[in-house]
Amino acid sequence: MDAPALIVIDMISTYEHQDAELLVPSAGRVVPVVADLIARARAADAPVIYANDNFGQWRSHHGELVDTALAGPHRELVEPILPDDASMFVVKARHSIFYETPMTYLLWQLGVRHVVLCGQVTEQCVLYSALDAHIRHLEVTVPPDAVASIHPHLESAALEMMERNMGARLLPAKEIHF
Repeated sequence: MDAPALIVIDMISTYEHQDAELLVPSAGRVVPVVADLIARARAADAPVIYANDNFGQWRSHHGELVDTALAGPHRELVEPILPDDASMFVVKARHSIFYETPMTYLLWQLGVRHVVLCGQVTEQCVLYSALDAHIRHLEVTVPPDAVASIHPHLESAALEMMERNMGARLLPAKEIHF
């Protein structure tokens, strides 16, 4: 298996949306795990790519998105996982990290054939991104302890679908090597 890139999905967030009250506790549990994955990927010089919603601000750039999230009500969920100067950032508008973004081209440019997907929301953006990665013949690993959900029963189903239907490897974050 090729060395993977770490893709952090939608973790730069203001948590000011309809389901935030359901998501915040789950996000709080995964932030330390995601922070550790980011640190280990950086230490191994593996690509760290943030793929993030743009909050509907079509004129935004990643710095503005980070600043907006840090000014939101849950700064403590954002600070431990901030992008550094070496991190790449892909702004997305819909659920998949691939839909209408340069992600496929970026991964090709980096020579990446294996992605580790972490972040939120398991039963939405992580699931759809895993499907799109599978369609692109990428190897996919998802650490269940590094993905947050809104609905735990849908999270279980989404993880099972990723494993059974998309060939994703489900591994605890500590078992992932960059």
